[in-house]
Amino acid sequence: MTLVVDMEWILVVLLVALRIAAALVLTPVFALGGMPARVRMLLVLALAVSLTSALVVPAPATALSLSGLLIAAMSELVFGGLLAFGLFTAFAAFQLAGRTIDLQVGFGVASLIDPATRTQAPLLGTFLNTLALAVFFAIDGHHMVIRGLAFSLAHLPPGTPLASIDAGAVVAQFGSMFIFALALAAPVLIVVFLVDIAMAVMARTMPQVNVFIVSLPLKILVGLLMLIVSVRFMGPLMERIFENLFTYWQQLVS
Repeated sequence: MTLVVDMEWILVVLLVALRIAAALVLTPVFALGGMPARVRMLLVLALAVSLTSALVVPAPATALSLSGLLIAAMSELVFGGLLAFGLFTAFAAFQLAGRTIDLQVGFGVASLIDPATRTQAPLLGTFLNTLALAVFFAIDGHHMVIRGLAFSLAHLPPGTPLASIDAGAVVAQFGSMFIFALALAAPVLIVVFLVDIAMAVMARTMPQVNVFIVSLPLKILVGLLMLIVSVRFMGPLMERIFENLFTYWQQLVS
């Protein structure tokens, strides 16, 4: 029995693993922060082996030398980071919308610890982000992520120069984050703005009333009620946000 080691195949697997690691470990989708390092490494290697074997990914010719291998590895890390950027901006839209609502209704002083990023997160932003994660997995977004990684490997094999990356798609994805965040928060912001106008009129007509004390619980109550009502209609918008994510991936590799 002879054991044959295909060094080119191992090289491709390692390069693909770098792309997958940068695309998945750096994103809040799978919340890998609490997983042991060995489990994360095995998950990334398992995906790399599966995708490399299924797609028959060719080895880059420039990676045969040490300098070429380093350049290819850096390219895979950067490209994986660009894929992760799309996921970050998709979920950052929910965080930004929640943070904006927090500031308007009076929850700006409250914050929670996000278990995925281990940083302070806005109260309603954490709620919207958790809701987005539930919707993401409900629409099989994790399967679409794997298909997106396979699509990127089919169109941009390991070792592809970064000059072929569409920088305009990155800028457009960054701008779409603010558009979607405003669309998510718009119903609550409009209603709270109307409450502020009503409180301003009350302050002018009834100066003996402490409008500041009255407006705080009123804005919280109205904001939360409007958020509860608007959550029922957020489904199509959430799907649009995730569709825009995979459109960004397609533009990035096309």
